[in-house]
Amino acid sequence: MNELKVGMVGLGIMGGEMAVALLQNGYQVIGYDIAPVARQRFRKAGGKAMRTATEVASGADVLIVSLSTSAALDTTVAAIAATARPAGAGRRIVIETSTLPLADKQRALKALRAAGITMLDCPISGTAARMKERAWTVFCSGPKSAVRSVQPLLRVFTDQVPHVGAFGNGTRMKLAANHLVAIYNVAYAESVTLARKLGLDPQHVLDLFGPSPVIGTGVMRLRMPFMIKREYSPATMKVEVWQKDMQVIGDAAKAVDCPVPLFSACAPIYSAAMAQGLAQQDTASVSEVLGGMAGVPPKAKTRIKNPRI
Repeated sequence: MNELKVGMVGLGIMGGEMAVALLQNGYQVIGYDIAPVARQRFRKAGGKAMRTATEVASGADVLIVSLSTSAALDTTVAAIAATARPAGAGRRIVIETSTLPLADKQRALKALRAAGITMLDCPISGTAARMKERAWTVFCSGPKSAVRSVQPLLRVFTDQVPHVGAFGNGTRMKLAANHLVAIYNVAYAESVTLARKLGLDPQHVLDLFGPSPVIGTGVMRLRMPFMIKREYSPATMKVEVWQKDMQVIGDAAKAVDCPVPLFSACAPIYSAAMAQGLAQQDTASVSEVLGGMAGVPPKAKTRIKNPRI
């Protein structure tokens, strides 16, 4: 067993996958999540669930934070900063992996730095499902020596853990990546819809396009199968969660006076998916929005016959 004790704050879709991977690789992992079901899932995987983020911060050598809101980050940072450490325990490192506004992360950096804690900005490009394929990229930003010290830990998840520069560059890279994902996802939904209207088999389209070194992408290979089957659960990224990322990207682009017309054109499609009751479904469900606009009939619901007595 690895002697390094890792603390996980946030045991949702992404944090939960990271925690399980660490446990499977011999790390001691203690964790906390506000949701009881997430803590229960973590315990079942072999982790030690704590009652508060403060308890995690007290017992861990290094912390990984994976949260969905800035408010949760503020609360977590306050708990970590207020946690006393034994004399000679060494400087703690917090690896922040969430997709949140950079200003909120910089506020967290300031608070932790005042408490003598090093914070790294390391958002992840990739869904939870893609970690099993080692297809994540962790954009590590912050002091080079601190990044170097945690790269072996992050390589449990993926081989792609580049140092991308000063604190904040990780988030900038992630926003640039998600900007493309937002456009690609809608583009592939449009492609599937066009294929159906042309009388083509969308699966045949994917079989030909997916492996192509010219037009094939990981997003295509991940999301098109949802669109072809017209089944969007379990989600790799829920539409309602993606809306948060869309807002963060749009605000960042506006802050630097960068026009993003393709991205802006995609936003109403995601909003329409929300309005059509697809909030809990995978973002690939935008295919249903475009299909409806094109007159593609809704997918027939499977009837459940009454069992014979």
